[in-house]
Amino acid sequence: MKATLYSLKGEKGKEIVLPELFDSSIREDIALKFFEADKWAHKQQYGLDPTAGRKHVASGRISHRRHEWAGHYGKGISRVPRKTMWRRGTQFFWIATEVSGTRGGRRVHGPIAFHRTRKVNNKEVQIAMNSGFAASANKELIVERYGSLNGKLSISFPIVVESKLDNVKAADLVLMLEKIFPGIDAVFKTRETRRGVGKNRGRRYKTSAGLLLVKAKEEKIVSSIIDVKNANDLCIEDVYPLGRLVVYTEKALVELAGKKEDKVSKKKEAKK
Repeated sequence: MKATLYSLKGEKGKEIVLPELFDSSIREDIALKFFEADKWAHKQQYGLDPTAGRKHVASGRISHRRHEWAGHYGKGISRVPRKTMWRRGTQFFWIATEVSGTRGGRRVHGPIAFHRTRKVNNKEVQIAMNSGFAASANKELIVERYGSLNGKLSISFPIVVESKLDNVKAADLVLMLEKIFPGIDAVFKTRETRRGVGKNRGRRYKTSAGLLLVKAKEEKIVSSIIDVKNANDLCIEDVYPLGRLVVYTEKALVELAGKKEDKVSKKKEAKK
């Protein structure tokens, strides 16, 4: 597969050959499986602190024998763990703690937090990521994900720009993207105030993802109007749902191609 190389001014240049991963078959089922597994792995654990309700200085071993100093014998109280609040000679004032029936005690049969994982084979992970890259070059999937782009896309995908974006100014970056994607608002991040009571519950704003710029590790590009990520740091959340608007730099394509070649060489060595 070939793609058009764009300059920093958004002008079309020569054609370049893309890595083989852009010719991969798009498996949306495997991409969804990996996305759900990855989301499940990063889900916050729900459960109790193991020491919740047990952070008291109460041994629960107060003696019940006769003639024992600081004992329970003859007090007419239950045999639950207690902490001493004050004492006057042989007179003690205790408060029951630790057990579930007491104030500040442990919860009865509370949920136990444990790490939940869903297994995904390494080959399926590679297929899912390759599907994300291939989908970024599929015009039909892009239009399906961004319904507002129907009839507005007159360019071919994927979009590749020159690797001269180091320390580029925000204004120049905006001009380049507006030239490549004329009249397309989905390229840039937008933020709007949420309707309803959600504003009072920690989710006041709704933010769109915008375009994803994939760069090489050595390139220095920082922007708040679009997403910027290194080629080797990409995850399934960056390209799923399939068909995201993605712009690649030349050096990023070299890193993506080299990453796949390294995996192929490792497999050959393992077979030997």
